[in-house]
Amino acid sequence: MSKLEIHGVAASRAARNLWMAQELGLEFDHKEIGTGDTRTEDFLAINPNGRIPAIRDGELHLCESMAINLYLARKHNKLLPATVEDEGRMYMWSFWAVTELEDDLLTYMFHNRMLPDEARDSALAEKAEKGLQAPLAVLDAHLEGRDWMVGDAFTVADLNVASIMLWAKFGKLDLSKFENVVRWLGACLSRPAAKLG
Repeated sequence: MSKLEIHGVAASRAARNLWMAQELGLEFDHKEIGTGDTRTEDFLAINPNGRIPAIRDGELHLCESMAINLYLARKHNKLLPATVEDEGRMYMWSFWAVTELEDDLLTYMFHNRMLPDEARDSALAEKAEKGLQAPLAVLDAHLEGRDWMVGDAFTVADLNVASIMLWAKFGKLDLSKFENVVRWLGACLSRPAAKLG
């Protein structure tokens, strides 16, 4: 059986797939290609959209980082919740993070810290920070009295949401009023598999 291939640089959404593979203890080849290398014939055969990340797992080609993680959890029967109800919640929180957090966190991270000073737009950063307050309050309320997103153990739901919340740390977003989020995110990021380099 051929080894799992993960295509994409670690400083991209591929980071969550690399974290997942390490959590699962999988042997894999990391093909470090950036967005400038995604229009080759070889890569387009894996992901015709020409975007990273993507995986090749034997004959299977998958793109979309959340779908990849959910597939890997199901295939290896690890990091899954114990009940079908919590499995539904796992999907819900994974997609919630993409729809409610990702755009504003990326905007904030780039315009508060990552872009060169002359390319930053403080109005965009401020708008993104304001837009994050409601979903962060939802996440904080959900984590009240809980160690993990669903069930009693770390699952792919935690990994998927934490991999997006990591951008808050990179962007130096003030999370101090969201104590449950800070506690939970610290527990997720302290896991050995979360150390990607």
